[in-house]
Amino acid sequence: MEDTEGFVGAVAGMTLSDIIQMNAHNRFSGCITVMYGQKTGAIFFREGEIIHSEQEGETGEQAFYAIMQWPGGKFNLEPKISTTSITIHESWKFLLMESCRIIDENRHRTRQQQQPQSGAVAEVNSMSASVSEKLTQIPGVNNSVLFSKDGTPVNNSSFEAENLAAQALYLAMTGDHLGNIFGVGEVKVAALQGKSGQMLLFESKLHYLAVTVSNDQQLGAVEAEIRKALAPKK
Repeated sequence: MEDTEGFVGAVAGMTLSDIIQMNAHNRFSGCITVMYGQKTGAIFFREGEIIHSEQEGETGEQAFYAIMQWPGGKFNLEPKISTTSITIHESWKFLLMESCRIIDENRHRTRQQQQPQSGAVAEVNSMSASVSEKLTQIPGVNNSVLFSKDGTPVNNSSFEAENLAAQALYLAMTGDHLGNIFGVGEVKVAALQGKSGQMLLFESKLHYLAVTVSNDQQLGAVEAEIRKALAPKK
């Protein structure tokens, strides 16, 4: 890239977002080649709109967002280079806003991962593992998930856990609505029987516990075993 004609600048001195906005307003046609370490990416413009991007085998919006996440580097502004590829159809304003959102989410996720678990969080995660271990020993129990009141599974990011938590949360919300209609208040325990399976839902101060049960089991008997397994030891 050092032999190509065009302006060479440092992204650290002027953000890549600034460079893109400037060229968009100037209705630039050409390519911005961005280099960060051993990585090289390209962003192609046509009359101020971004039409294509590529880096490390990726193309389109995903390549653009990957380039925008690089913390620094150098760029070449090359007005004589064009492309016939059109892999991006969103406006440059949308692309910049979306890249900012992705960067913010990644930063937030990194901060969360770097923060040590508080005693309360560690205790809840430990409780979730303990509950799951106890319930799997009960005949007829297929699956279980402990989740917060907003539907987020505790210490379990699997698709099955998220799906069960979403279904159980809907059951809880529906039960609360019916409880208010009949004047009995919020749901503390709910049982659902269907053709393909059964579900039990238990409510605590901060969490719900959802348990799926085989159809060949008596729901009342399984509920009794669950309560027995989770009862505090004397």
